[in-house]
Amino acid sequence: MASARNDHLTKQRSVIEFLTAEGCSAVVIHKRMKTVYGDACLTEGKVRKWARFYRGEDPKETTVRDRKRPGQPVSATDTMHQQKVDEMIVANRRVKQKDIANALDISKERVHHIITVHLGYRSLGKMGTETAH
Repeated sequence: MASARNDHLTKQRSVIEFLTAEGCSAVVIHKRMKTVYGDACLTEGKVRKWARFYRGEDPKETTVRDRKRPGQPVSATDTMHQQKVDEMIVANRRVKQKDIANALDISKERVHHIITVHLGYRSLGKMGTETAH
């Protein structure tokens, strides 16, 4: 479903890029797109944003696809992190998720995800221990 949505957005960005290169204003572009795409059309604000982005650019050099964004990739749930989390829990059943997160330099949410989803550990009430299912 996400792929279909991205495809739909890519098509609309292509229309915006083309009509912007022809010199159409964002308002005119939005009106024309609204007649074709109906409720699935981007908002006028988004059309303005993309028209500003494409204005003055060489159409042969621009891209309508999303670029890779900078930042830390979500790789904290890889096998290496799973093994390290498991080792820390086996070594100390009372270790806190925040301590694991700090030791491995990953978020507490990723630690929780690894513990519950990948390793299958669950809490046993007030005992504070973790055990495999």
